[in-house]
Amino acid sequence: MSTTLTFVDGPISQALIVESIASFSQQTQIGAHSIFLGQVRKDVLDDKDVLAIEYSTYTEMAQEVAAKISEDCRGKFELQGLEIVHSLGAVKAGEICLFVIAASKHRKNAIEGCAEIVERIKQDLPVWGKEILQDDSHQWKVNR
Repeated sequence: MSTTLTFVDGPISQALIVESIASFSQQTQIGAHSIFLGQVRKDVLDDKDVLAIEYSTYTEMAQEVAAKISEDCRGKFELQGLEIVHSLGAVKAGEICLFVIAASKHRKNAIEGCAEIVERIKQDLPVWGKEILQDDSHQWKVNR
């Protein structure tokens, strides 16, 4: 199983998500899929709405980190498939910025594997978010 980390410009489309799910259905040894969708929130910071997040990365390093996450979780959770898609550039509040699908023979492995992968992405993946505020100011996002 190879891990796919794909970066897309702007928000992640519904079509991409549907395509990915459909491609996993061809693998008949899979019994469970767990899917995570990360959406940009319209937070309020210093009395100003967050209108978007502008994402940037160091691609080569991100690919290496994603490969390590995949390697660690593939064995631990017996994953049969894994795909990670992350946005780059501007993503407006309400739009999808992160898509993870983890697949395994059994639901518990898929669910727990997906959860750990998302936590490690948020903690370790070198992707930075600049929150764009309603007055055109910005601040760097802190992952929680």
